[in-house]
Amino acid sequence: MASGPLDMIAPVMLAPMAGITDLPFRTLVARFGAGMVVSEMVASHDMLNARPGSREKAELGLGAAGTAVQLAGREAAPMAEAARMVAGQGAQVIDINMGCPAKKVTQGYSGSALMRDPDHALTLIEAVVNAVDIPVTLKTRLGWDDAMMNAPEIARRAEAAGIRQIVIHGRTRCQFYKGQADWAAIAQVKDAVGIPVIANGDITDTVTARTALALSGADGVMIGRGAQGRPWALAQIAHDLYGMPAPLVPKGSDLLELVAEHYQDMCTFYGTTLGLRVARKHLGWFMDTAHTPTDLRRAVLTAATPDATLDLLPRAFAGEHAQAAA
Repeated sequence: MASGPLDMIAPVMLAPMAGITDLPFRTLVARFGAGMVVSEMVASHDMLNARPGSREKAELGLGAAGTAVQLAGREAAPMAEAARMVAGQGAQVIDINMGCPAKKVTQGYSGSALMRDPDHALTLIEAVVNAVDIPVTLKTRLGWDDAMMNAPEIARRAEAAGIRQIVIHGRTRCQFYKGQADWAAIAQVKDAVGIPVIANGDITDTVTARTALALSGADGVMIGRGAQGRPWALAQIAHDLYGMPAPLVPKGSDLLELVAEHYQDMCTFYGTTLGLRVARKHLGWFMDTAHTPTDLRRAVLTAATPDATLDLLPRAFAGEHAQAAA
């Protein structure tokens, strides 16, 4: 079991998001400044069986400070073995996923489905904590549904088992992402434990971060969608709330350079064919930020080759629409 504090410059964290928080994006967010970035969820069985793409999802966590590798699973032994594997390869923090609401995950009795059986969930937590000498954290929700709001109980037991920090998404599993995150309900978890509690859900900027902290009493915030197209958002929130250095928000030609570099990094990481497809959502978010006109946006997102995409980017991020980026 690890001891000592988690290494976090400011408690503003990047949330794990499937298909989004890959190596290129996490690297970009970390470059601006973030307390911690978390890998995409990696299934323990996939990690152990070397399923294509699984180890790449955790790549940034291997040897990189300020990074957590998130593992999911339903059996203690494979979770512990996967934890030992990534710790042995240099991971700094391991995060256990008990919050994913996706049916393909919960039907396999992983993710937020574990909240329906706290006794079983604790066997996974204990196995991972006892398997490694690095900090282990937990990400979960308020409960399975309105009749099973058991996050405080699980948090207490997780702390006793050695969990060092817990992130609470302010919704139940059955809410998925509907409605508004209940930041005030997170206060019950904060009251139940002595370890840091991080608020998550609908926190997109300084205003929502400050409100979430006030209502929850949490020790920090985790940002997901707010970083899409705005990789500097975490650094800006950390500056506003905790006095960290203000990020230099790119505009005009600087934004163009950032987007082109990120696009090329994605094509290198995934390979040209897959990279061309995966990068489109990021390009779309960047163009939202830059207020790119609809016709240019469509042309960029339908370009058939990386070269064609790169040729269009100067037009998509030039002129008055780019100057409106923030």
